[in-house]
Amino acid sequence: MTDHTSGVDDAVPEAEPFQQQSVAAGISITAAFMLLILGAVSILEGISALVDDEFYVAGIDYVYRFDTTTWGWIHLVLGVVALICALGLMFGRTWGRYASLGIAALVILANFLSLPYYPAWSMVIIALSVVVIWAVTTWQPER
Repeated sequence: MTDHTSGVDDAVPEAEPFQQQSVAAGISITAAFMLLILGAVSILEGISALVDDEFYVAGIDYVYRFDTTTWGWIHLVLGVVALICALGLMFGRTWGRYASLGIAALVILANFLSLPYYPAWSMVIIALSVVVIWAVTTWQPER
């Protein structure tokens, strides 16, 4: 029997840049929808803090303790801005990409500071915001 070797390395090739970009583009669309959902939920979180001051409770000695109404307005405004940024991201606007990064960072900051009020939810929102930032920064739209 003859050995048919082509002399080409049979190692598994690395992912092509096109494949990497298509994955990142798909994740960016997912990030836009996640940001849209994140904005809607932040609005609901803000409304619940505005309507029921006793819903969120923090210890007496918390450094970043604001009135619950203040946190409600913060989350409400961040939610509205996140919705606008998500729409910009969905339509492929350059300002949408940059604004999405900024609002995701602000959402992380706000949820970190309000951690004692609703810890589990804050951690989920922080994690989702990190995924949004990753997806937006790794995707390079076609020029």
